[in-house]
Amino acid sequence: MTQKKYSISFSTLLLIAILSAGICFGVVYLLTNIFERQQEARTTVLKVVDIDDNTADPAVWGRNFPLQYDDYLKTVDMIQTTYGGSEAIPRTPTDEDPRDLVSRSKIERIPQLKRLWAGYAFSKDYREKRGHAYMLTDQIYTERQKVGQPGTCIHCHASTYVPMKELGEGDIHAGFEKLNALPYMEAKAHVKHPVACIDCHEPETMALRITRPAFMEGIAAFKKSQGVQDYDVNRDATRQEMRSFVCGQCHVEYYFQGDEKRLTYPWTEGLTVDAAYSHFESSGFKDWTHAETGAPMLKAQHPEFELWSQGIHSRAGVACADCHMAYKRVGAMKISDHHIRSPLLNVNAACGTCHKTGDQELIARTENIQARHQKLVKIALDAVIDLIDDINAAKANGVAEDKMKAAQQWQRKATFYVDYVEAENSSGFHAGQEAARILAESIDCSRKGQNALRE
Repeated sequence: MTQKKYSISFSTLLLIAILSAGICFGVVYLLTNIFERQQEARTTVLKVVDIDDNTADPAVWGRNFPLQYDDYLKTVDMIQTTYGGSEAIPRTPTDEDPRDLVSRSKIERIPQLKRLWAGYAFSKDYREKRGHAYMLTDQIYTERQKVGQPGTCIHCHASTYVPMKELGEGDIHAGFEKLNALPYMEAKAHVKHPVACIDCHEPETMALRITRPAFMEGIAAFKKSQGVQDYDVNRDATRQEMRSFVCGQCHVEYYFQGDEKRLTYPWTEGLTVDAAYSHFESSGFKDWTHAETGAPMLKAQHPEFELWSQGIHSRAGVACADCHMAYKRVGAMKISDHHIRSPLLNVNAACGTCHKTGDQELIARTENIQARHQKLVKIALDAVIDLIDDINAAKANGVAEDKMKAAQQWQRKATFYVDYVEAENSSGFHAGQEAARILAESIDCSRKGQNALRE
């Protein structure tokens, strides 16, 4: 038999060599990349500077945590959603108010609010909330300062942990008492930054922690109402609970108790609007006397934590941070997004982790809830204005004092209930059915007030 001889050309050998080299390079690159990512995942902190329990400046923390700090700086963004956010309104800076941008006025957009709060500072200036970067600036320069605000207000707008330690000589509870008692402009002299890293994180381990004594006392009172004695939030709360509790230090309903204007959360009977109203009735508290009707009034603040606690997300174990600080990947690292904002501006990460529907459908569902909520808010506000008009007419007509007092009491409750959900910043989304129930109660109270004048 004749044997065939095969020869391989030089060009074929060269091609094989090149392909082999490429494959080897790819494998080495892949293994190197895997190793680098593994190392990156293990090394979540690159310590550049020392931080301790007295390091208040977030820029210093940012040298060790640049990814989180870069996100934190993005809270200067002003983006309007359909039913929330903060549209940037240009203004001419003055010596009295150096801001060149502000958010739109809510009392101009919702004219019922001026009469709702007649005689109270919020009838002078009340604007859409801006990002965390502006929380201190916007409070310092609000028109409400002309009426006068206590130092207590600064607790939710500034980094107060270190100032409380300094005022209390190491005891934040003692410092808390002293800060409460100061006039606002004196309290302002003790703070330098908006709420910052140290207000939520323990500097050695970065563990979440509660630094606001008012929340420590408030959550302990709430737990006591559930039969849990001696609750210490920093000792007893789970990590997932803390991912809501750190937000609940400020995003809550509160009031100023006594002559000392002590910051207090009305949670002795629970976290519902009914529990808060019952607490105020028991204590005989009022924020102001209504300028038109003479009714003893209550002003709701921003009870996002309480309304969230009544909603489906809370019941499902979803924390505030899961939606407003959704996890994200940066290289091999998984971090919380510190660009705190509406989930509708980050819907794929904030909502899509659990809800596998398209982004636009999720936005549509949310806006459907919010649109219905806004219609109910308007009906409830108009109902309170009708009651105010009827009380004014009754005064002019000499209606009996007992009927007037009954109507004023219904005005107090109707106003507090509608204000509770209007001041809450989710436009009803945090607990849609509960918000609708509260608004229905407000409308009912307004009608009962009108009936009291006619009986």
